[in-house]
Amino acid sequence: MKNRQKIRIIYTFLISFLLIQVVYPQDTILPLWPADAVPNRIESDEVEILEKGAIQRISYVQYPQIEVYLPSEANSTGKAMLIFPGGGYHILAYDWEGSDIAKFLNSKGIAGIVVKYRLPISKSLENNQFVPLQDAQRAMRLTRYMAKNWNIDDNKIGIIGFSAGGHLASTLGTHFDDEVYKYVDGADLLSARPDYMALVYPVISFSDSSVHSGSKKALLGDEPDNESITYFSNELQVSENTPPTILFHAADDKAVPPENSLLFFRALNQKGVPAELHIYPEGGHGFSLATKNQSLSRWTQHLYEWTLQF
Repeated sequence: MKNRQKIRIIYTFLISFLLIQVVYPQDTILPLWPADAVPNRIESDEVEILEKGAIQRISYVQYPQIEVYLPSEANSTGKAMLIFPGGGYHILAYDWEGSDIAKFLNSKGIAGIVVKYRLPISKSLENNQFVPLQDAQRAMRLTRYMAKNWNIDDNKIGIIGFSAGGHLASTLGTHFDDEVYKYVDGADLLSARPDYMALVYPVISFSDSSVHSGSKKALLGDEPDNESITYFSNELQVSENTPPTILFHAADDKAVPPENSLLFFRALNQKGVPAELHIYPEGGHGFSLATKNQSLSRWTQHLYEWTLQF
């Protein structure tokens, strides 16, 4: 048996073992890919960096993964949301827009699954611009594959993304059917389409004047061609099959102007996709749970109430 086949068998066994043995499911961490089958990965001397501080920052992700936080079985609604932290495609604000969000969702009976996706500025990658989408598609498929083990309804799996993570979430919501990597295992037979989508101060457009230049450069490089700009300007990629969406933004966001959310909301309306948009008077960019702003902090309750329809 070839080494590659052996490694994949071991990978499948380890996932099954973890699902049986895990005592504290909120601490379940699973790799997205077998170690020998991470698409677009090339060997380099680069290493992942974790910076601890007021916000935990992760950069140069080498091996993407999902970290699963589950509510108690008694509180579970059967719903789940994959969470894509932001960071301009340079870093992941991993607790601020990741694990903290998962814990909030748990308090509402919703499983929170934080996606540690690879960042396109890494020199461990080739054809970098498609790598975050590869990880996002795989994360959704792997979650559906594992759903029964986590008391999740595989038809009630949504996504939420923040800032550049919002760009990745909206990319998944518009490009879920695109074939961006080769089949790995049975999980890849499942749909990558989210059942619903929440976008929080998201980067959306790379073609409009409201573009976030840092995210655009990180994902597409210094001189992207028009085809790439169009493909990743997600307001131009909305279809009738884009999942129902709720958007949150602050009017005074200078980093990622609210026009990004407005463009996406308008495109959803034009395609007949159910959509809801909340723009708050103030809050700037990167407010996460907004625990220190009484008015803005209501966005989390609005999110929860919106999810009740699914």
